[in-house]
Amino acid sequence: MTTTHTVPNRADVPVEHRWNAESVFATFSDWEASCAQVTRDLAQLAQLQGRLAEGATLLADALEQQASVSNRMEQVFLYAHMTYVMDTSDPQGSAMSARASGLSSEVSAGLSFIQPEMLAIGLPTLNEWLQTEPRLSHYAQAVTDLFRQQQFVRSAEVENIMGMIQDPFFSASNSYTVFTNSEMLFPPATASDGFSMEVTQGTIEAVKHHADRELRRSGWEGYADQYLAFKNTLANFYTTYIKQSLFDARVRGYGSTLEAALYRPNVPIAVYENLIETYRKHLPTWHRYWRIRRRALQVDTLHPYDIWAPLTDKVYDIPYEQAVDWICAGLAPLGEEYVAVSRKGMLEERWVDRYANKGKVNGAFSWGVQGTYPIISMNYENSLSELSTLAHELGHSMHSHLTWQTQPHVYANYSIFLAEIASNFNQALVRDHLLKTSTDPFLQIQLLEEAMENFHRYFFIMPTLSRFEYDVHQRVASGESATADDLNQIMTDYFKEGYGEEMHIDAPRIGMTWAQFPHLYENFYVFQYATGISAAHALAQRILDGDVATRDAYLEFLKSGTSRYPLDLLQDLGIDMTASAVVEAGFKVLEGHLDRLEQLVEAHLLA
Repeated sequence: MTTTHTVPNRADVPVEHRWNAESVFATFSDWEASCAQVTRDLAQLAQLQGRLAEGATLLADALEQQASVSNRMEQVFLYAHMTYVMDTSDPQGSAMSARASGLSSEVSAGLSFIQPEMLAIGLPTLNEWLQTEPRLSHYAQAVTDLFRQQQFVRSAEVENIMGMIQDPFFSASNSYTVFTNSEMLFPPATASDGFSMEVTQGTIEAVKHHADRELRRSGWEGYADQYLAFKNTLANFYTTYIKQSLFDARVRGYGSTLEAALYRPNVPIAVYENLIETYRKHLPTWHRYWRIRRRALQVDTLHPYDIWAPLTDKVYDIPYEQAVDWICAGLAPLGEEYVAVSRKGMLEERWVDRYANKGKVNGAFSWGVQGTYPIISMNYENSLSELSTLAHELGHSMHSHLTWQTQPHVYANYSIFLAEIASNFNQALVRDHLLKTSTDPFLQIQLLEEAMENFHRYFFIMPTLSRFEYDVHQRVASGESATADDLNQIMTDYFKEGYGEEMHIDAPRIGMTWAQFPHLYENFYVFQYATGISAAHALAQRILDGDVATRDAYLEFLKSGTSRYPLDLLQDLGIDMTASAVVEAGFKVLEGHLDRLEQLVEAHLLA
């Protein structure tokens, strides 16, 4: 008999499984009141425009007001956008998100006079004021960074315009989000026995991990085919976004969108180049993995939809609460306080929006702002893979939590370059704990599958997307053709190189992979997954070896925010990302997992 797996509507999700929205604003009316307060605060701050040079006291007033209005705006935006992404089909959430985006643009424009006026005051005077006005003392790094970027800061008038265009410049990425999450409808995946599974952005990962090959094939192909059906629209969204980014880079005087993305956090372009070069050098490692996977699955030809297939038929049902217990046990080397805060966040304070519902945005992420909980959105499916995802996102959330508890608002974020370290670090610790404590060889195989899946995403998919991204940005910048077919061909060529002779190349469908990753709407973000996982494993191994000094330094690193440049923070931990050694070490970890997986496959699956 045919059965169907369906996804609930948002209204049917129990409150205890949803993110703690009321901890930000108790009611919609409270959110509206805060929107109005942002407008009033902005008007008050505007009275200081043109006056910052009058003295240290007035500058301190302006910066305090800037921090206050910025933080309130961040909370307004968080609440609105989280409401929207939890159900993109909800008109109220969509309206709130649009209103918050417009208000955010007004705030950017309204604050735009501050940096040009500080530059006009001059560094010697500002340094003197930092010494004499206590409320300015913690701004030393911010002032240093402002003058480092002085050549790219425009006049107050131009900065005001650049602030005002932020809202319309979100249109490409917003349109992409709306279209892919609420307008695109996917055919159900059907198994060989007639079982049918609904395919949405929230369930596609479960479809790809299903044991039934026919269900995986039909789900993966149907999902890709919907993207193919709208390839021209999706290409227009993406190239429009790149043109917007190129406009911003050229107005400010950057040589390229890559330079703009990396100059701001003070990351040399050589770090990007080293990563890509090291990745290409190790492509044979991936070819070896495809061979092991094909033999383990005992198929003649490996297809892309086999990449996530379980290698064993044993099913380990891991309820959410069990996942929390295992994660906390794995994180024990970081100390009791870190574990206690993590457990309370996952179970009591409702940091996690746990399960899929119709209209919920695909994927998992952690997001919040100072003064809120660090919220996690995911689609937990009682699997080892989702346990790992929860550990990953918890790493982001704890990084945010510790930064917010320690830093003033001006440093209360952390660089994107550092973002993927804490997340992958958590996964490494939890995985190590489970591998050491499990005597079940089939569970060990699944743990190594999870490790390889994680490396596949961050050490294969993300560098491949990064190479694609670089090429498309170059095409748009030079005025070359960048049609959907052009983008698909670039994507296909890179996957052919990565898959080698071990994978069937379904060119039209793998060519659309670029359209399935919203990460590309954050310029040159994706390569930093690979640098992050490399640094994470280097640090995790030292802490697992009992290096207490590294553990303590790592916890301080998590509290640092943007109070120092990212490469300097890593140097303090003995991590030099300007050289290739750390990424090389990451591939050594990957190869070690491959060795162990191959041994287990030979002994327990092919014997």
